Amino acid sequence: MRKDVRILLVGEPKVGKTSLIMSLVSEEFPDVVPYRAEEITIPADVTPERVPTHIVDYSEAEQTDEQLFQEISKANVICIVYSVNNKKSIEKVTSHWIPLITENTDKDSRVPLILVGNKSDLVEHSSMETVLPIMNQFSEIETCVECSAKNLKNISELFYYAQKAVLHPTGPLYCPEKKDMKPLCMKALARIFKVSDLDNDGILNDNELNFFQRTCFNTPLEHQALEDVKNVVRKNLIDGVRNNGLTLKGFLFLHMLFIQRGRHETTWTVLRRFGYDDDLELNQDYLFPPLKVPPDCTTELNYNAYLFLQSVFDKHDKDRDCALSPEELEDLFDVFPYMPWGADVNNTVCTNEQGWITYQGYLSQWTLTTYLDVQRCLEYLGYLGYSIIAEQESQADGITVTRDKKIDLQKKQTQRSVFRCNVFGEVGSGKSGFLQAFLGRNLLRQKTIKEEHRSYYAISTTYVYGQEKYLLLHEVFPDFDYLSDSDLACDVVCLVYDVSNPYSFEYCANVFKQYFMDSKTPCMMIAAKSDLPEAKQSFTCNTAGDPSREIYTKLTTMAMYPHARLRCMCTCNRCTFCLCQNFLNSELLQTVRAKLYAVMLRRHVSQADLKSSTFWLRASVGATVFAVLGVAMYRALLKSR
Repeated sequence: MRKDVRILLVGEPKVGKTSLIMSLVSEEFPDVVPYRAEEITIPADVTPERVPTHIVDYSEAEQTDEQLFQEISKANVICIVYSVNNKKSIEKVTSHWIPLITENTDKDSRVPLILVGNKSDLVEHSSMETVLPIMNQFSEIETCVECSAKNLKNISELFYYAQKAVLHPTGPLYCPEKKDMKPLCMKALARIFKVSDLDNDGILNDNELNFFQRTCFNTPLEHQALEDVKNVVRKNLIDGVRNNGLTLKGFLFLHMLFIQRGRHETTWTVLRRFGYDDDLELNQDYLFPPLKVPPDCTTELNYNAYLFLQSVFDKHDKDRDCALSPEELEDLFDVFPYMPWGADVNNTVCTNEQGWITYQGYLSQWTLTTYLDVQRCLEYLGYLGYSIIAEQESQADGITVTRDKKIDLQKKQTQRSVFRCNVFGEVGSGKSGFLQAFLGRNLLRQKTIKEEHRSYYAISTTYVYGQEKYLLLHEVFPDFDYLSDSDLACDVVCLVYDVSNPYSFEYCANVFKQYFMDSKTPCMMIAAKSDLPEAKQSFTCNTAGDPSREIYTKLTTMAMYPHARLRCMCTCNRCTFCLCQNFLNSELLQTVRAKLYAVMLRRHVSQADLKSSTFWLRASVGATVFAVLGVAMYRALLKSR
């Protein structure tokens, strides 16, 4: 909605332009009329549309042509005043004033015109028959009003129509020649219908109509009023109502009826509520609400946003297979001006055997977009009508901005749900395979991916101590000489090398030494293609079944708890850590410990024993011997490695 409206009155001398303004202000006909009235501002609380209105007069005697041209360029609406008892002033409307206005206004920004027939008190007949051909000839003419400054006839109505022509213009909505709505208007209303169709069955039932009515006009419709609306559509359109619900054709017909009956404000109220501007484009303020993201903070979807996206998925998953087929995905994005997801998305998130994006993959892609480009996420949520359907002030209400990562490190805990892992490695080291394996794709399935559909991201969920978290893997282009800040900014680093290529390990070692050795970012070294020789902390996706997800859980754990400094998290059963862990969990040690407990529990310890220094000396010696044996065993294992 505009912040104000500027109305300019032009016309031949002596037609009553100044009288009209003064009669509006004083509510009586002035005895003395000056050549030109001063600019008048009507406060917002006085006008019907609650918008400040500026009324500007023009006088040929007091103003130059240059001043007139400037006023024309600043006006939002122009009233061309003629005298109903003066044919020459009517002729000047088409021969002089409309061409003059057209020459001095931008062709792309059409200024609405109002024809004003003044001095109707001096004649008994109407000038409408003369004016109607002019209105049909020039589409920029919104309406014609006959009035009398002397009798105060239609004075308030004149300025109301002028204000309405700016706030609720006919031009973008309706084509008088074709007697039909314009394509852009129909497209906008079709999107509004689809967003409001909450169950995606092609009709608006009573509940959906009531929600729509309450959303746009802050009041529900009574049952009888709903039936009356549907009956009007039934009488005029065969397929306007189906299963007692309003179809898209019926919805469009209702709005055309509003426009044809001069109730443009009804249609404009709906359009503006759903984010459209005067050019029937989605407003930038609607698509991109303000959202402040400080440095070192990330953006995530909150619970309400996930609920909304879940409802959108359920709405379009018609076959209930928990995946979106290409047709279902196209239907979901029908409310977008373009297709937002390309073929690479299918290689970024989890899909089913047919290659269709699953429910988990769908939420993962939204999580990825929110994390990497929150402005684009706001835009996408705007197209889906998040603020309207979720009854929020804007899409920004669906975003959580996490706290500074430095605070997480200080407090040694985090509430974040999305963690980024940058994957480094030489060309051919197995980085792409590592990303695709995270999505459950073995080497056989990876070979079917076309190069143009390749993705440098992979995102899915992992569980860390029972909590579901998103791990975002990003394959960094192997340019050792130049790594950008975005390449280095992450929660955990994964260095992948090919066990069969010694230069591959050298690259990872150099990256670690130059960029991460002195940083607080946890790092993990992974030997890829371990189906060739054996290697510590190794990984392969060359398996018949789905690749193991254990290593991804470890990466997420390291990202969540960087302060823990976990030195070894492998389960290779060959390193010192694994050997010690296996020994401590061995059946032999468990048996010895159980027998020691049994002996201690069976032996009766008296109060005298507890007070005896001999008892405590024996206990201390036993504990010391146990500790020495443990250290000796550890050193022996270490020497064998």
